Amino acid sequence: MRTLPEPFARWFAGRGWSLRPHQAALADAAQAGESALLIAPTGGGKTLAGFLPSLLDLHANPRDGLHTLYISPLKALAVDIARNLMAPVQEMDLAIRIETRTGDTPQNRRARQREAPPHFLLTTPESLTLLLTLADAGKLFGGLSAIVVDEVHALAGTKRGDQLALCLSRLATLAPGARRVGLSATVAHPDPLRAFLSATGGPEGVRLVTAPPGAPPALELLLPQGHLPWGGHMGLASMPEVYQRIKGARVTIVFVNTRAQAELCFQALWRLNEDALPIGMHHGSLEIETRRKVEAAMAAGRLRAVVATASLDLGIDWGAVDQVIQIAAPKGVSRLLQRVGRANHRMDEASHAILVPSNRFEVVECVAAEEAVAAGELDGEPPRPGGLDVLAQHVLAMACAGPFRPDDLYAEVIGCGPYAALSRRDFDDVLRFVEDGGYALQAYDRFRRLFRDSEGLVHVRDSRAVRQLRMNLGTIVETPMVKVRLRGGPVLGEVEEWFVSTLVPGDCFLFAGQLLRYEALDALACVVTRGGEGEPRVPVYAGARMPLSTYLAERVRMLLADPRRWGHLPEPVQEWLRMQKHRSALPDPDGLLVETFPRGGRWFLVAYGFEGRLAHQTLGMLVTRRMERAGYGPLGYVATDYILAIWSAFEPLDVAPLFDEELLGEPLEEWIAESSVLRRSFRNIATIAGLIEKHHPGQEKSGRQMTMNADLIYDVLRRHEPDHVLLRATRAEAASGLTDVRRIAMILARARGRIRHMRLDRVSPLAVPALIEQGHEWVSGGAEDALLAEAAALVEEATDGEEHFAETLAEVVEGVRIRARDMDRPAHKRQRRNRTSRPVPKSLRA
Repeated sequence: MRTLPEPFARWFAGRGWSLRPHQAALADAAQAGESALLIAPTGGGKTLAGFLPSLLDLHANPRDGLHTLYISPLKALAVDIARNLMAPVQEMDLAIRIETRTGDTPQNRRARQREAPPHFLLTTPESLTLLLTLADAGKLFGGLSAIVVDEVHALAGTKRGDQLALCLSRLATLAPGARRVGLSATVAHPDPLRAFLSATGGPEGVRLVTAPPGAPPALELLLPQGHLPWGGHMGLASMPEVYQRIKGARVTIVFVNTRAQAELCFQALWRLNEDALPIGMHHGSLEIETRRKVEAAMAAGRLRAVVATASLDLGIDWGAVDQVIQIAAPKGVSRLLQRVGRANHRMDEASHAILVPSNRFEVVECVAAEEAVAAGELDGEPPRPGGLDVLAQHVLAMACAGPFRPDDLYAEVIGCGPYAALSRRDFDDVLRFVEDGGYALQAYDRFRRLFRDSEGLVHVRDSRAVRQLRMNLGTIVETPMVKVRLRGGPVLGEVEEWFVSTLVPGDCFLFAGQLLRYEALDALACVVTRGGEGEPRVPVYAGARMPLSTYLAERVRMLLADPRRWGHLPEPVQEWLRMQKHRSALPDPDGLLVETFPRGGRWFLVAYGFEGRLAHQTLGMLVTRRMERAGYGPLGYVATDYILAIWSAFEPLDVAPLFDEELLGEPLEEWIAESSVLRRSFRNIATIAGLIEKHHPGQEKSGRQMTMNADLIYDVLRRHEPDHVLLRATRAEAASGLTDVRRIAMILARARGRIRHMRLDRVSPLAVPALIEQGHEWVSGGAEDALLAEAAALVEEATDGEEHFAETLAEVVEGVRIRARDMDRPAHKRQRRNRTSRPVPKSLRA
């Protein structure tokens, strides 16, 4: 497309804009009826590029009915896009209706959208699935012309992505002429994403459009003044420096990696906020009204900063943001670029981001990420095959919409990328499960949800099955949550059920940016009041820690092993690594460094795997089992993103057999079978597949009830139908997700014939951070002082008392003091002390 028609040309000219080549390329693809994947940097006009062909088409060919469906991974993003899209529509006086459809949409508006659909409907995968279960879905979507999937990289390869891909396969049946557009700023593997968008299950037919990279981001490393912590991952030691950077900027987004970290950082900033700067907080457990209030305040320019988790990672266009601060290591290059892109939000200007590592290993990780960004390299894993549990939910959803023939539905399903290789046997087993639960469960009427008529058509059994599906729809299975409600006031958000179960009246904790005192647990919520005494706890959330990406882990290993590349590292970290080289050895990027040393009447084994906490946790289980059989008497272990540390009663003499690749065979299978890993995975899969209900009319099941139900069914299936389709799905998920077998295999492959065993007489410098974490596990009662003494002794051992390392003791003690104060500990294991906190203004409270 060379020229724009009026009034588009006038609108572009009024802003001093011209049509970018990638925007023109998407318009050309639309005219040719082709689907496309657009990869363009943040600020490059991706959203406008995705919608422009639809706007042009509706301007040239006005009509009623749904024209374009926009799908976002976040409800907040859909709302933001709707707000931004209204501006050009109104300014060009286009007769186009734009509405959102999410879980927050009022019922009367939902009904109106079905009767008189807008031209553009902006929604999420879950809401789209719900719409497709309706009997009139064909009427609603039959005239659809375009489907825009935003931030497609964030969906592909996830269960929500599987759900969306299956929805796209149904839309291909209802509206075969609808083209598809995927939008993304960070794509490491374009062809799998093209296949995800395709109506054939392969990349063919989806045009790849790439925009120029834009201005490279300006990245800066920020370290705390005076000391650099050896351990911990909260980054609180750097909050004074972070606050000064917030003061010096107009608007800042402070990104953190977990919700607990968001609460702690927010409180730390408020204690420093003598200037009363308006600072907000945003994470997924806060009440929706609180999040909307923060989003509106940011959009209106009323906030100087917001502390946010991944809930604000994607696409929200706040052009006034002039810097992003990343607290703790980013864990992935693509994730870092996604967050950095929130600053400036303009393609031709460098986004300014400040990296604030929490400890010395994270400094290395941040520098490795900076190098990768400078080299223009991305990371990310190719999407995995679609899950059978998600397929089971989809089969029931399609039956709710109307009867179907199995052959037709199978052909529809294999037309989407994640399920292109689905075997007919797996499809038939899933269908059989949805029909009556399968061989072992068919005697129970509650599991009968479908039936076949004399002509082979599959029908939903009754309205109960329809109602239960719609109440339990979706693929996000969270740990059971409990609402937090102020006594006589509003709901602030949700915390996990297990956390509330550890509280006793009078305990205080940080949540929603406030110090709260636990009063009671009633039938509906955790009742709290503001204020309280004692050391506050911070709710932590299962699965909240981000995994270190494979690509970034490899860069970290390469950086550590090559002293010639240490020039970009701060002097304390360089000194730390030189000390390691002198005392022990540096980790080999193509091998495995294993250290053993005595300490405190125990022997320690430290393996430098650099494959992420999850892989190291599973490897720790396997290695300790092998150590037990070898007679070494393992006593415990701790896993970080970088290190596995195991302590034992006796010295591990022959370490090579402990890391033999045979661990991934029978020993792994035995451990998985005996552990709770499969049970946890089965509960999630059974919930998604509809075997276990979380929501039921008039009642809400507790986590304990759901776990008991899942365990009973799991035992029945293992005993009577070990090849049940849900057990197959459970084993596959445990291997790829909960145990991270692939990355364990990478560690063991590097270790084969290349283990460097260093037998030391004391702790090595690189092992200190892991032992600080392990030392924290020994804390009981009010033993913070013991932990500080432990940390100081560790550093003194590692440095051997050399004079030029004298300041290190003060550094590590401060780092551990912060960690000891801020780690979440059960009520009976913490020291009570009075604590004052700067109050959060009422305008920012829920």
